Amino acid sequence: MVIEWLKFRVPAEQRERYVQVDAEIWSVALESYDGFLGKEVWISPEDVSELVLMIRWASREQWKAIDQTALDHIAQTFDQTLGFEYEMLESKEYQVRRFASI
Repeated sequence: MVIEWLKFRVPAEQRERYVQVDAEIWSVALESYDGFLGKEVWISPEDVSELVLMIRWASREQWKAIDQTALDHIAQTFDQTLGFEYEMLESKEYQVRRFASI
């Protein structure tokens, strides 16, 4: 399993709108792709303008096989629907390490 980890800064008063529109557009779109296992939205109790999205993929190959044109279209739809500026602060990738049972 691979984790796509994204950290965003959004206007604090718009945080819930961002989460709602993300679920309606990005989450729904990603569910249609092979390898998508799920997504979590993490909110910081210390910084209400910070959001982390943790997206689980079955494999890196399935994640990276998504057509860039399709991703660009989803991003454009998201930005137009959202209607306010936000900033991606970090983007990371992790592999989930599984240990054999002893």
